[in-house]
Amino acid sequence: RGIERVAREGGGLVLVNHQSFLDPCLIAVPLQRPVSFLARDTLFPIPFVGWVLRNTYTMPINRDSASTASIRQAIGRINDGFLVGIFPEGTRSADGEIGEFKPGFISLIRRIKQPVYPVGIAGAHEAMPRRGLLRLCPRKVHIVFGEPLCQDQLKALSKKGQEDLLIEFARNAIVECQREAESWRQEALQQSARKTQTPE
Repeated sequence: RGIERVAREGGGLVLVNHQSFLDPCLIAVPLQRPVSFLARDTLFPIPFVGWVLRNTYTMPINRDSASTASIRQAIGRINDGFLVGIFPEGTRSADGEIGEFKPGFISLIRRIKQPVYPVGIAGAHEAMPRRGLLRLCPRKVHIVFGEPLCQDQLKALSKKGQEDLLIEFARNAIVECQREAESWRQEALQQSARKTQTPE
């Protein structure tokens, strides 16, 4: 839902809540264009996960100290007209709820002029649970693409000393998208339940 809010071409930054290893694919497939996600470098040595990351435009980044090289690479891709995705939480949610945001994404926002898109995912934590050892479960997953964050507000909040306000602004936008996605998912689940219970 809301996919028309994301430009079909041109660079941009996509901020997404993180529920599972499926998230990058769940975002890129409906957009029908590549999204270069930033993922922590410790995931790349993991069998299968690392292979997927290396073959899906994913860029490694140190979660504890985001390197200048990684930031430059991300900015370069955005300036070249690609979408770059980042999970501000820094790790997958255990229960689907959005956790605290790490400040690493602020460096990107300060250095780009392209749109910043908030995105909310609901249900992916059930489709591939964090402790499920890469086990896939058939579950409904819904995604809401929000309106681009207001450039004037981003500019004002990108100033030094405004980091906490910028984090809150971005997080609130993603929470709103995630809540809409979860509400939509619950409606779909209820409709499926009613169809199952309806006698033929």
